[in-house]
Amino acid sequence: MSEEDIENALQGMVTLQERMVHLIQQLSMPLVEVSMVISKQISGLMKSLNEHIELTNETFPNNATQAWSLTEDDTPESPTQSSFELEKVMSIVDEQRMDILETLIRVTLIETDATLVDALLALRPWEQIARTQLSKANGPGQLFSPIEIPEDW
Repeated sequence: MSEEDIENALQGMVTLQERMVHLIQQLSMPLVEVSMVISKQISGLMKSLNEHIELTNETFPNNATQAWSLTEDDTPESPTQSSFELEKVMSIVDEQRMDILETLIRVTLIETDATLVDALLALRPWEQIARTQLSKANGPGQLFSPIEIPEDW
């Protein structure tokens, strides 16, 4: 990979990050909606990457192909046993808002000509934040609270 390719990939990741932060904050998107969109995007990217791996036997770094583990500081002190009615949660989510985020991600990845690995590396931190916050949720109210984006993003 040339220096220019690396610079373009980094710029694409920054562009995606900035756009996602802005949109999520503007729409006050709940944790559950952001989580669902990120999960769907990563699943699609992983399907394509796995097909590529099968054809080429190429290997890729684990930080792109595997979900990032939660840090010790992020893990809940004790497991919470809550039962959320999935159908109820699904009936409350705003499909239009989720479609807007999904479209923004897809269009930005195309616009920046991101590779599958670049796209995954751009979305993995979002997945980690969402998983961390989901692991701490102990009621439906927390699922529908806006996702907490770190200040340094």
